[in-house]
Amino acid sequence: MENKVRQHTISVLVENKFGALARIAGLFSGRGYNIESLTVNHTHDPNLSRMTIVTKGDDEVLEQIEKQLNKLVDVVSVTDLNSSDYVELELAIIKVHTTALTRVAIVQLVELFQGYIPNVNKNELCIAISGPPQKIEHFLLLMSDFEIVEVARTGSTAVTRAAGPTEKKSRK
Repeated sequence: MENKVRQHTISVLVENKFGALARIAGLFSGRGYNIESLTVNHTHDPNLSRMTIVTKGDDEVLEQIEKQLNKLVDVVSVTDLNSSDYVELELAIIKVHTTALTRVAIVQLVELFQGYIPNVNKNELCIAISGPPQKIEHFLLLMSDFEIVEVARTGSTAVTRAAGPTEKKSRK
């Protein structure tokens, strides 16, 4: 059986301490693993932060990443979200040049994708779209017919849908 390279979404619960993010990013770069997307923020507990890391690799690479993360002192738990049912969302803010001819079509696409327009200028619209990364990609593909000025994306953030799998490490 072939071990294929695929995208993995990993949730890491860390102690909210100075340098935790740098240590985790350093772990990835030091071992030659690429981070496709990284989000981090505090949780309902001010002492903990949740990191959502999207990376690519085969199952062996993922296993090594999990083992190395679990060795870090600030890490409370590591969960491979791909092995469970999870919700993954992202936010994209897209600035697009408009003309009298293109504005209506762009607004219709934004409405179709349930986005909103937080800023309007004479020749530009600022569009906000949220949802699964595939939705963002599809919207950007359709928007490529227009003159995109700038794109900013948050990267994925994710949680399991239910109690799901037990997390690999816990210090509580």
